[in-house]
Amino acid sequence: MSETVTQRPRVAGSDFAALNRQITKAGLLERRPAYYAIRMSVVAAMLGGVCAAFVVVGSSWWTLLVAAVLGLVFAQAALLAHDVAHRQVFRTRKPSDVVGRIAGNVVVGMSYGWWTDKHTRHHNNPNHDDLDPDVQPEVLIWATESAWGRRGLKGFITRHQAGLFFPLLTLLSLDLRISSIKALRHPGMRRRGLEAFLLAVHLVTYTVVLFAVLSPLQALAFFAVHHAVFGVYLGMTFAPNHKGMPHPTGDEDYLRKQVLTSRNVTGGRLTDMALGGLNYQIEHHLFPAMPTPNLRRAQPLVKAYCTRIGVSYEETSLLQSYRQALRHLHAVGAPLRETRTERPRSSALADAGRAPAGDQ
Repeated sequence: MSETVTQRPRVAGSDFAALNRQITKAGLLERRPAYYAIRMSVVAAMLGGVCAAFVVVGSSWWTLLVAAVLGLVFAQAALLAHDVAHRQVFRTRKPSDVVGRIAGNVVVGMSYGWWTDKHTRHHNNPNHDDLDPDVQPEVLIWATESAWGRRGLKGFITRHQAGLFFPLLTLLSLDLRISSIKALRHPGMRRRGLEAFLLAVHLVTYTVVLFAVLSPLQALAFFAVHHAVFGVYLGMTFAPNHKGMPHPTGDEDYLRKQVLTSRNVTGGRLTDMALGGLNYQIEHHLFPAMPTPNLRRAQPLVKAYCTRIGVSYEETSLLQSYRQALRHLHAVGAPLRETRTERPRSSALADAGRAPAGDQ
């Protein structure tokens, strides 16, 4: 498995090549070590502060507030691991792998190697029905064709997936952990033994500390709140980026494949911090190695360039982005809802056709 998220693409003689030259000339692909040193220090201080609060509060139901804050801190650590994987922080793989595995495996409890491989495939073919793992039919369905034939619990979820979207996000953290453990079975994973060891360190430490400080019931409640908040925050960070946007055929050039499938979220500095810079999703997909603080500066250049060459550039508010994603989920589940509505009439007609002659 590859452990390096797609870097700056090499495209010559294309619309992207001209934009790439403009961005490079503006110095927006240069590293920002001071920014990341401060950001890492802040996340580490937040994590340390929450751990200290956990010990001070002790065996009390007030600890659930600590669990909620820890969920927010975990999301910030995951966003930092995302930037590290994209080589936004370090130019070479070795320091990227070290910091990425500390943030991913040890802190968050998610396999850094598995996630970077998955995220690389997403960046290579965003929103592609067959090639993007983020839109593959699993619990949620993002393409109408994938909804047909789903029965039982899966069918129920698909019919109501718009309304279930946010509740299901509470399980996202568990899904990441389960997927990470499953990925360890694949012999092709690079440094599989190290990945497994670091995940075990996270799991054992987390479990021992939780049950050593809290009562069993409090520990379970802490776990539930912590991971629910983490999952919802992480899901709400990534959901606005591509959900409800066009699905490419694979014939598009690099620039159009990345721009037309992505959506920017408008907002100020607070939005930038909360979403880890992923609100500049178009710029991030065009230049995945661009440091987060440079995305804001690149945005007007990219938008003006897209306007000049006639490529649609989608940006909307955070609330509106969720509305668009939920409308898309609702529309995808429509065929199953319609089929279920029509089924009683069809069944009644079939029963009438099978009724004995004496009963007709």
